[in-house]
Amino acid sequence: MTDHHIPRPRIVKNKNPAPIQITAEHLLRQTRQGAEIIAPQYANKQKIVDSAELADYHLIRRQEFENSIQFRSSDIKVWANYAQWEESQGEFDRALSIWERALESKHVGYKNPNLWCRYAEMEMKNRFLNHASSFIWKKLLVISLKLGRFMSGGWLLLPHLISNSYVKFEVRYNEIERARQVYERFVRCCPEVGSWIFYAKFEAKNRELARTRNCFERAVEAISVVDDEAENLFLAFAEFEEQCKEIERARCIFKFALDRLPKGKAEAAYKNFLKFEKHMETPKHYKKPWWMANPLEYDTWFDYIHMEMEVNADNKERIRDVYERAISNVPPADEKRYWQRYIYLWIEYALYEELDAQDMERTREVYRECLKRIPHHKFSFSKIWLLAAQFEIRQKNLEAARKLLGNSIGRAAKHKIFRRYIELELMLGNIDRCRTLYEKYLQWAPDSSYVWSKYVELEISLNEMEGARALVQLAVAQPALDEPELLWKNYIDFELSQHEYEKTRQIYKRLLERTQPWKVWSSYAMFEATSAREETDEENDQASRIKQKKQCLQRTRQIFEDADDYFRISLSEQKEERAVLLEEWLNLEKSFGDIGNVNIVHKRLPKKIKRRREVVVECGPAGYEEYYDYIFPEETASKSLTILENAYKWKRQKLSL
Repeated sequence: MTDHHIPRPRIVKNKNPAPIQITAEHLLRQTRQGAEIIAPQYANKQKIVDSAELADYHLIRRQEFENSIQFRSSDIKVWANYAQWEESQGEFDRALSIWERALESKHVGYKNPNLWCRYAEMEMKNRFLNHASSFIWKKLLVISLKLGRFMSGGWLLLPHLISNSYVKFEVRYNEIERARQVYERFVRCCPEVGSWIFYAKFEAKNRELARTRNCFERAVEAISVVDDEAENLFLAFAEFEEQCKEIERARCIFKFALDRLPKGKAEAAYKNFLKFEKHMETPKHYKKPWWMANPLEYDTWFDYIHMEMEVNADNKERIRDVYERAISNVPPADEKRYWQRYIYLWIEYALYEELDAQDMERTREVYRECLKRIPHHKFSFSKIWLLAAQFEIRQKNLEAARKLLGNSIGRAAKHKIFRRYIELELMLGNIDRCRTLYEKYLQWAPDSSYVWSKYVELEISLNEMEGARALVQLAVAQPALDEPELLWKNYIDFELSQHEYEKTRQIYKRLLERTQPWKVWSSYAMFEATSAREETDEENDQASRIKQKKQCLQRTRQIFEDADDYFRISLSEQKEERAVLLEEWLNLEKSFGDIGNVNIVHKRLPKKIKRRREVVVECGPAGYEEYYDYIFPEETASKSLTILENAYKWKRQKLSL
């Protein structure tokens, strides 16, 4: 009997899957990449002995390249390898044909800049300079025609870069005239401001000043003044003339630009013209500036004054003369909108006299004349009054400052003047003057809750509680107030800060007699709940604390019950406000712990349901919207009673038959 050896099964220790799973796709990709890398290095060398074998070899290689292009036409490397192989074989016509096919291919195409660069590199490497020149120009034309959809802000950057490269190519071989022809052809193809400027800079770089000037003149004739870039053309032209020391030419260009360009597109030209005149001209040139055609254009006066202050900083009389001429142009109409910029001329004039000229009497005279010129019976400027008063304070003349502020209150009272005047007197510690000013303030604006509140705050800061209480009582008694809720809140907070709980209750009752929004009811109830805790904290006996707390809870419940009855009877349509009140009541009952009773509130809580309603606009129905409605227990009970009554009525009718 033959013994058969049975091999022992191998034990696999690690049965986990490999961290990197290799698929058939990975194997194919690696095989393909390896073939591309290894094949050129380890390919079998073929020894060619005659022209027939060479022709067969060329045919096989071209067939391989054509097959690669057929399957991988979007890969630029395939086209480049094909063209380079033909180039290495000395077949330049075939190489050029391959590059042309690549440019016309829909998968690679003329939009690929790398393809253009490699094509041009091959041309220049083999010294085909004429062909390279025509090729670059062809490239420029193709992109200009196919991609050159000019934008509103100028021409595309790509054609310009190509033309610039073409010019550099010609200049490198010292073909200046050919480079000039490139620019001529390019400005005809792309007649934009940027094209002309680069053309002019090229001529200036070659020291052809006459040609540069002629280029700018042709550009001015070709470019429309409404072009967004027209301003840049004039600035470049003027800068060129300035560099050539042609001052009058540069000035004429600036004037021509300011006359022709639209006002909104000539800001840079105007600023550069001011800088040009400041550096090139003598001070007498500014005496009557030609651009100041409208003397009521106050912004122009500001620029004129600032320019004088920079050029003639030491000539105070000249600067004053410009200020006097500026302020002599009074607005023609007594409307504040015409005076707003004009007033700032006076302000700058006064600040110049005070800070730069150091002439205090003249500063005072400037403020005085400005205040005389303003028609205070129609409108006024509190800024002027305050600046004049602050100037007198800096000169330590308090009486003059008080006189100015008092005069301003009498002639053109404003909130800002009252506030600054009161702040001044308060800083000086004149409390009686502050009270007097507040009284005048209230006579001028009795409906301002802000003024009443500030007056009360002043009395509280002085610890005059009775005076503050009298003021706030007088304030809430006013028939008309702009923010009555602010005063009532301040009144309640004041009494609470004094621990006057009974007086606070009386205030809430007075407020509810005037208005009964749900927030007032809620605030009143919360006051009773919080005052219960504060009052019981003062009691030492535990039994008295509990008794006091129950009494406060009863008062709070009574407030919520009154509020619920009010909204149920008088404001039945405001269901959401009533529901919010009941929620707050429920939370309050829970906060009282054992002595609270949430069942009282649960009986009153509504049901929240979602409904739809039609939305109607001016043109008719506009669809439906969802909203939440609240159904209260009494509404459900009334519906049930209605159904029961109808049932009894139907039964009686049936029995009568």
